[in-house]
Amino acid sequence: MSILKNLVACFCGREVSFELCCGPLLAGQTIAQTAEQLMRSRFSAFCTGNADYLITSHHSSKRSANDKQELEDSFKQSKWLQLTIIESNMGLASDSHGEVEFVAIYRQNEEVSRLHERSQFVKENGLWFYVDGVLNALPDTRLPKRNESCWCGSGRKFKRCHG
Repeated sequence: MSILKNLVACFCGREVSFELCCGPLLAGQTIAQTAEQLMRSRFSAFCTGNADYLITSHHSSKRSANDKQELEDSFKQSKWLQLTIIESNMGLASDSHGEVEFVAIYRQNEEVSRLHERSQFVKENGLWFYVDGVLNALPDTRLPKRNESCWCGSGRKFKRCHG
């Protein structure tokens, strides 16, 4: 079974196994070197139901006492399916802040939807933290039909792109 795990791409979309990509971050064996790496590992934490990682990687000024219960409730209702990084600004190892724009596909109550966000990150004492995000105002969050243009702007049909 472990051989099969090593052949499967990470939840975050990289063509590397979870054990070599986001797994060590979620296990506390290593730390994110960039804002994008933290974003990817947080997506993997949503996929694996790792509330503790999501809380500790969220900036302390934005945490609340109910975070763990709210996250665990959301894990029961949602399944995160795919992450696409649109753009990363700053957020390199030498930076103190960064921004990552992404689209995440998820299923909730048998309906597939997307979340399009521009997330803010800050680096303090050598550690990256998610601060908050601004949702892109999308009037229609449903996924396109197979032969419609993909919502990511690639110009390809949805079935050939994110479908």
